[in-house]
Amino acid sequence: MAKESWFAFGRGTVTGFCAWAFLLWIAGSFAARAQDTDILTLHVYTNTIQIPVLVLGEDQRRIAPIAPDRFKVTFDGGPPFRASHVRLEGDDPISLAILLDMSGSELELSTKLENAIAELAPLSLRAKDHVSIYGLDCEFTQYASDMPADEERLKKSIHEALQAASDRRHVKHGSKCESQVHLWDALAFVTNQLSGLSGRRVILAVSDGQDKGSKHKWNEVRAFAQNSAVAVFGMRYVPWLSDDSPAMGNTMEDPFRSICELSGGLVFSTNRTDVAKRLQGFVAMVRGRYIVEFPRPRNSTKGQHQFVVTIDKSKAFIRSTGISVPLPDAKALADPTTVTPSDGNPAPEEGTRHILETPR
Repeated sequence: MAKESWFAFGRGTVTGFCAWAFLLWIAGSFAARAQDTDILTLHVYTNTIQIPVLVLGEDQRRIAPIAPDRFKVTFDGGPPFRASHVRLEGDDPISLAILLDMSGSELELSTKLENAIAELAPLSLRAKDHVSIYGLDCEFTQYASDMPADEERLKKSIHEALQAASDRRHVKHGSKCESQVHLWDALAFVTNQLSGLSGRRVILAVSDGQDKGSKHKWNEVRAFAQNSAVAVFGMRYVPWLSDDSPAMGNTMEDPFRSICELSGGLVFSTNRTDVAKRLQGFVAMVRGRYIVEFPRPRNSTKGQHQFVVTIDKSKAFIRSTGISVPLPDAKALADPTTVTPSDGNPAPEEGTRHILETPR
């Protein structure tokens, strides 16, 4: 069941809300008219939209598979539209960026974290998945860029990032160790780097979620992640967390949680004893997302649009990744050689509810 509210995080769990940035721009025809007037040229354009959707129980634990015909989508408060096709993400290639924010107590995880991330390959992460590694401590550094998920290469890059953070912390002992780049700015940079990569784009931010003075506001980062089809997941270090606790973030409102959930991810917690299990669970969550497919709304307009996914007779925890979709050239659509979906084919319709300005 969906709960439509852009500002709902301070009022309890949102069980079906997805703030989806649907940026549309004019796209030219993919085929030119043939010079020979006796030959007709087929004009085609992108019309099908695919969205990764995270679906968990109300306690944010995995639930039994859901029948595809229970998924519906809504644009700007328009009529619900039953998804055309739904499948599990499964083995779709992943472009994963791991941001290690060691400016807080997360450095205590270093030894456990190094082994746990390396052990994700090859069982959780496969060779066709690609990984980038970033470290944020006294400096902001990239240690690996779009490399295949290989255990040895992962371990080497993670070790280098964690060792550098430890060394700089030791050198700066007794003085202030503060980077010129802070959490929101780092997330914005990593999102920009991911935006040009193929595969399902995901950020894992190992962080306490505290920003210490970024130039970008948290809501700008949220919007950028949505527009770039990047889902952000956060992993917080909570020393007292019990092994049987659900993989949940803080239930209180906070910007880090908002960035993650509004981009299609969530925040989960870990301690030194269960970090490997939590990381394996994170990858399983990503691979367990549903890919929800449907046609572009027939009355599509340029700009941002609110997109809501609901599941019939369900109070599941639902979070969808954003996306940007091209709007075809009106002249191309008017051309008699352009093939368009038949008017008899079903498609969603945009409603009249506009997105309100969100607090920054």
